[in-house]
Amino acid sequence: MPAKGDHDARRRDVSDAVWGVLAEHGFGGLTMRAVAARMGASTGLVSHYFPSKKALLRHALDLAEERTAARPRQVATGPGLAALRAALLDVLPVTPELTAGSRAWVSFWDAALADPALGASQAARYDRWRTRLRTHVEAARDLGELPAATDPDQVVVIAAAFAHGLVVQALFDQAQFPPARQVDLLDRFLGTLGHPASPADSPPSG
Repeated sequence: MPAKGDHDARRRDVSDAVWGVLAEHGFGGLTMRAVAARMGASTGLVSHYFPSKKALLRHALDLAEERTAARPRQVATGPGLAALRAALLDVLPVTPELTAGSRAWVSFWDAALADPALGASQAARYDRWRTRLRTHVEAARDLGELPAATDPDQVVVIAAAFAHGLVVQALFDQAQFPPARQVDLLDRFLGTLGHPASPADSPPSG
């Protein structure tokens, strides 16, 4: 444990414990007692730094964003679809570290749906992610990897929905969605982007 007077370090220790509880037990298992037990400390120490569960969660969210921003990223082999692939692969639970992070983030969604402020933060987070993905989709279109008529915003929404849908399935059924299959499904998905639906595939008008 850090020195007694090191307030920031102690808060970070608490947040690390919060992140660990969320990764293992989800938001429903996040209690002052569970966090204290993970730290080997008293609930009094936890409540001293975070007087409520909401305050504790907000600080943990800040730390989670720091960790997400600082963790190693997939190295794209090039711009366009290769960069989009790397960006989407970065969110899939294909390693123990990414799996733990995904479990924690998914557990945050429950809290975000119930709290307007947390919900707004999550919506802004999604908006920033889609903006980053859009850059890669636009590059793919400009490189000729996607049709010239491609709507980047539409592709980005579909790509984000695909990635997080796969995240949830993999978290609930790791046996059916091991890392190799996740990567294969991602590559299959990306392969469909350059092949727009033919007129025969379009729904009838009128």
